[in-house]
This record gives sequence, C-alpha cells and structure tokens, in this order.
Amino acid sequence: MRHLAYAAVLVACFAVTAPLVPAFRLSRMRRVRLLLAAIGCAAAPFVVWDLWAAHVGHWHFDGGQVLGLRLLGLPIEEWAFFVVIPFAAIASYEAVGALLHRERDR
Repeated sequence: MRHLAYAAVLVACFAVTAPLVPAFRLSRMRRVRLLLAAIGCAAAPFVVWDLWAAHVGHWHFDGGQVLGLRLLGLPIEEWAFFVVIPFAAIASYEAVGALLHRERDR
C-alpha cells in the first residue's frame, strides 16, 4: 500500500477542493483555457527545476511510495502534483473570495 501514498494525497487534495467549484458557483474555474494557462504558468518553472534537480541527484523519489510510471524521469504523481496543487490553490482562493463577496453583500 505504500506505493499509493503520493497518489492518495493528491486524490485527497483534489477530492476536498473540487466540490468548491459547484458549491460556491465558481464560474471562473469553469473557464478551462484560462484555468489551464494559470496552472501552466505556475507549474512550468517548477517542472523545469524538478527535472533538473532529480537529474543531477539533488533528490529522488522513493520507488516504494510511487506507482512506478515515469515520464521524463519523474513519477506520474509528480506531474499530477503540478496540476492538482495549483488547482486546489486557485479553487480555495476563489471560494474564499466568493465567501467574502457574500459577506460584503449582506
């Protein structure tokens, strides 16, 4: 089961934040191209850094805690991290903004 650890954390992060979109009617989150552009801008420099750091041996990924599928030397979970975590951050930010907007309108 240890090999599912990283994937399980990512699934949990997504499962907790994805319901914020319909719950708070986050219309900006439904603008897929804009959302992907934001995620891409956040992810791009970190992907490059991560690829470099893993390549030169600054760190590695414990094979016992990842699924084993790799792309360009990085576990698939690491690639998913660069999508899930920015999505979670943006959804959380937008949900807080929606709450503040509701309070301001009261």
